[in-house]
Amino acid sequence: MIYIYNDYGGTHTTSLAAAYHLKELAQSERKLTKEEILNVRFFNKLTKKDSGKLIFHGIDDNGDPVYTLGRKSSKLVVPALKELSLLLQNRYEIKETIIFSNTSPTVPLPMTFGGFFSRGLKLDFIGVPLLVIGAKQCCDDIFRLVEHTKHIAKNSNEGQVIVLDNKSKLK
Repeated sequence: MIYIYNDYGGTHTTSLAAAYHLKELAQSERKLTKEEILNVRFFNKLTKKDSGKLIFHGIDDNGDPVYTLGRKSSKLVVPALKELSLLLQNRYEIKETIIFSNTSPTVPLPMTFGGFFSRGLKLDFIGVPLLVIGAKQCCDDIFRLVEHTKHIAKNSNEGQVIVLDNKSKLK
């Protein structure tokens, strides 16, 4: 199994999702603290040059790798990667299941603006506080998205390529 959490920038909700998936963040009834959020590896650290790159975050409890991907505004990146994955699976008889999970539906407005100010305009003094507010707002949704992703993966057939848009899951 290979997990790939993806969204526009690949550095905020995806990094939080990877951290929850790898149990670097513990789910509890309380909201994340500013320190917990800012200490998540790759949170608000990736740049435009990292777009389109698979960023490795670690190996989960089941021995499965967890990656993130910033796809920018292209709606073609994930479908193209799915087709490439299927081609390689068929050509080389690979039985690895790959699951692409979109974290975009979890992004609240403060995080959108925070990402724009911090990553886009390099104005961290405005962007970072907004990112922290946004991360606190969406941490429960991200945790549920990760749990949903793991559940789908657990019940999948070997060798599948699964794309989760997650839009209906969070409504």
